[in-house]
Amino acid sequence: MVESPDYRDPVHGIPVFSLYGAVRRPTPAMMDTFDVLLVDLQDLGCRIYTFVTTLRYVLEAAAKAGKAVWVLDRPNPVGRPVEGLTLRAGCESFVGAGALPMRHGLTLGELARWFVTTLGLDVEYRVISMSGGTRRFARHGWPLAGRTWINPSPNAPNLWMARCYPGSVLLEGTTLSEGRGTTRPLELMGAPDFDPQPLLAEMRALAPAWMNGCRLRPCSSNDFPQACRAALRGISGSRRGPGPLRHAAFKPWRLFALAFKALRRLRPDYPIWRDFPYEYENDRLAIDVINGSDLLRRWVDDSQALPGDLEAIAAADEADWRAARAPFLLY
Repeated sequence: MVESPDYRDPVHGIPVFSLYGAVRRPTPAMMDTFDVLLVDLQDLGCRIYTFVTTLRYVLEAAAKAGKAVWVLDRPNPVGRPVEGLTLRAGCESFVGAGALPMRHGLTLGELARWFVTTLGLDVEYRVISMSGGTRRFARHGWPLAGRTWINPSPNAPNLWMARCYPGSVLLEGTTLSEGRGTTRPLELMGAPDFDPQPLLAEMRALAPAWMNGCRLRPCSSNDFPQACRAALRGISGSRRGPGPLRHAAFKPWRLFALAFKALRRLRPDYPIWRDFPYEYENDRLAIDVINGSDLLRRWVDDSQALPGDLEAIAAADEADWRAARAPFLLY
């Protein structure tokens, strides 16, 4: 939680207000400085990415202040596929703006329409839709041949990270590393005492279908924060190389859930879950904040629970969300 202060732009001399500092919601004083707010953000297509929550907060603030919001729409880099459990009521947070699955399959413009309707907001808003060559990528993800990737966050350096993120972000609630400090952040999973080969074998034995659509390989790295004082050993879960990404096959949320389950079976006493303040939440485990409920954690820790048990809950949530989002699709 590295916050940013307000400041004055040195080139244009205009005030810049931080929504990740002293406040996360726009204040009345901020809202008084404009008539129309342009939301120009590159989302990663994942509920936990805080641009989604900030979008909700500015829409709510604009409704109260009588201001207009225009969303300058951009591609969802991971396309239309839906995956993950829906956030449960009462589990909202700065990384959980509403009853969305982890991978929602909407653009920010479409999410704005969903927020306005489901929250009953009386706000003037417009979506400036994508057009031309960009528009046709709305269903399939980032237009690799037509647009240069500019990372929206320091640890979102490429498209492969974005594709892994709906699963690899779960690592932030664990004692395992997600690869921050290496050249492949949020594409890795590991720890200095981690043995990847038995884990991969256990994952294949439990749910081989959950490993489709990606290449998993053991890896190690010394490009890790010095506090570890050891090489990072782990697995890489990206889908790099030639050929199209098979959207329906690659399910990163299931992939990393399966890795946790396999680790728990191999090493029942391994301290998987990290207990620390996470995105302004102090009273819940970080993994529950990230996942939007305790359902995933309880499934991992239950020695009798099988992949089919989690699949039944997740598949129902995903089907419900695909139906719920349909009226808000623009492309």
